[in-house]
Amino acid sequence: MKVLDAGCGGGLVTLALRGALADRGLRPGAVHGFDLTPAMLDRFRGVLEERGTTGVEVCQADVLHLDTLPESWRDYDLVVSSGMLEYLPKSELAVALRALRLRLRAQGALVFFISRRNWMMRALIELWWHANLYTRGELAEILAGAGFRAVRFHRFPAPYGHLGLWGHFVEARP
Repeated sequence: MKVLDAGCGGGLVTLALRGALADRGLRPGAVHGFDLTPAMLDRFRGVLEERGTTGVEVCQADVLHLDTLPESWRDYDLVVSSGMLEYLPKSELAVALRALRLRLRAQGALVFFISRRNWMMRALIELWWHANLYTRGELAEILAGAGFRAVRFHRFPAPYGHLGLWGHFVEARP
């Protein structure tokens, strides 16, 4: 399985995914991650080194300018993103999702977590962190416009169901 972590930050999602695959006796193929912030990438590299983790390659890039990624960073089975897309201007979300879709192989999947529009998140995410909030309908429309044909909204599994108050758990396929 070839995986891209879009907006990998300190590597939490990448490391959790690798752990989940290992727990099931599976070995990931190429695992790549990019982030806009050099300090976060340095932190992630430090964690990889500290743990002796190999097979993960990271670089600095902007999701709105993926042409800066290495040419071989294509044809992913899975692209994941958590807590990054809501920081894009609303007018640019479809552009970013389209660019991520183009990095997937034909049967690949984009799985992402993004902040939900509700009264509680308005105070915590929108006002405090200056990020955008989305309804399920808005996301479905944006994903369709970005070329995704199969979109599923999932519930967070137990014991993480409470995260549904914070955000959406979305799986989208071309």
